[in-house]
Amino acid sequence: MARHTVRRRIPRWAVAVPLSILLVLGAAQAWASSTHGSDTSSTSTRSARTPRSDSLLSRVTAAITGRGRRNGSGSPTPGGGATTPGAGATTAASPTPSTAAPGAGHGPGAGGTHPSDQQKNHHQNGAQQQDQPNPNCTLVVPPNPTSAAGLATPYRLQGSDGKGACHEANTAQAAFVEATVLDPATGALSVYHPLVIDDGSRPAAAPVTPALPAGAVVGVWFGFNGTTLTLGGDHGGCVNGVPGSPFGQFADCHGAAFFGAANGAIAAGKLAVPALGTAADGQPCPTTRDFSVVDQDQSDNLATSYRVLGDGRVAQDTAANTGLGGTRLTNASDNGLLDAFVDPALGCRPMTAPDAGDPGKQVPSLALNELQAAAHQGDPVALVPANDPMSQVDGKASRAKNALYRQGVDQPVGASSDGAAYCRSLVAVAPGRLKADQARFSAATSPDPAAGNNLFTFLAQRLQASYQNLGCGDLGAPQLPLTVKKDGDTAVAATITR
Repeated sequence: MARHTVRRRIPRWAVAVPLSILLVLGAAQAWASSTHGSDTSSTSTRSARTPRSDSLLSRVTAAITGRGRRNGSGSPTPGGGATTPGAGATTAASPTPSTAAPGAGHGPGAGGTHPSDQQKNHHQNGAQQQDQPNPNCTLVVPPNPTSAAGLATPYRLQGSDGKGACHEANTAQAAFVEATVLDPATGALSVYHPLVIDDGSRPAAAPVTPALPAGAVVGVWFGFNGTTLTLGGDHGGCVNGVPGSPFGQFADCHGAAFFGAANGAIAAGKLAVPALGTAADGQPCPTTRDFSVVDQDQSDNLATSYRVLGDGRVAQDTAANTGLGGTRLTNASDNGLLDAFVDPALGCRPMTAPDAGDPGKQVPSLALNELQAAAHQGDPVALVPANDPMSQVDGKASRAKNALYRQGVDQPVGASSDGAAYCRSLVAVAPGRLKADQARFSAATSPDPAAGNNLFTFLAQRLQASYQNLGCGDLGAPQLPLTVKKDGDTAVAATITR
């Protein structure tokens, strides 16, 4: 949610005294602008805009009135370092990047993305305090991205819309890639994490080239900590949204083909999807389609992590690269929230497969989460609804965009996408389970201490924000029996009345 700050009234004399100074400065600013020319640029996508550097006039005005420059979500821009919602870390004013833990929820957007909900995209790199980083980036897909060589070739991150560069080490702009591989002969699965680096840079360590089985079927999925990620390069077979309206933080390459092959292997008895198991609360372990854990745009982003060095270079987050030092960079993610926070708190385990880039390690993935959800989630099943902002175009429902999103996460395209029904199920299921697990979640670490001081308060404020962002009240859904108490922007307590 946008932050709102109560400001004291400014005495009239405090503005009137320097008024003549402002007028003189304004005239000087206009003369300087006409002398040096104007800064013009075009945009190819409907995206949130990055504000220009503060002018001399605006800085003086801010000093007099107390109105500081605000960021894209309507929040005052912090001085020095900034907390990292959706990350559980604080970025110091140094070039060393911080760790961003998996969270959930998303940042402000346009052209098919959605309003700010405080859980993502407040990331700030301490080295970029003067100007807001470009929230929209382009990821250059390497040639033959589903081949072994293509998987081992780093994706290159560029700025979009002519609004400045994008840097992978900046948690506000970091993009993530995850591949899941199926051996069609045996049904065996594996996971691989292609690397993302800055355009024009080199990785901190050469990526591992995975050994793919003959005839391997590979799906690739993307996550993003910014607002709108666009795919460039060899993106044939990739789905980024509909023309002129990207999903925002989600995209996939050959996702539907992967799920088609995987479901065929399941039907043939070659691939067995493990049961969910029973949680500590006596209920089935949750999935990405469980109304107790979904938010306003379910099934997006990844559990992928990278290792970032102090000089901004990036490497795969493997045991072999631990000696490089640096910090772990992760994607604020619905999948990461389930796999790394909710499941452990409930005594559950996600479906995993061998990491093809890190021998001996078993890891979850978006594709594995969705396969397990499709196989075992009981009613009511949460499927991407028409009021999911990532599946809308200019704030309106789009059947075409909703269908493309669903295909990329193995959901039935023809099933109902009724937003009002989605909201009713959210209200019917989520508060009850959250209350039942309050003690467990309260004892668990928050994915984002800036949003909630423990897992329970984080999930409570996330549920409240999702209800609002989906427009559930306007769709006639019952009110949430939930009250969240905040200290500033941080949820510190929550009460569920039923």
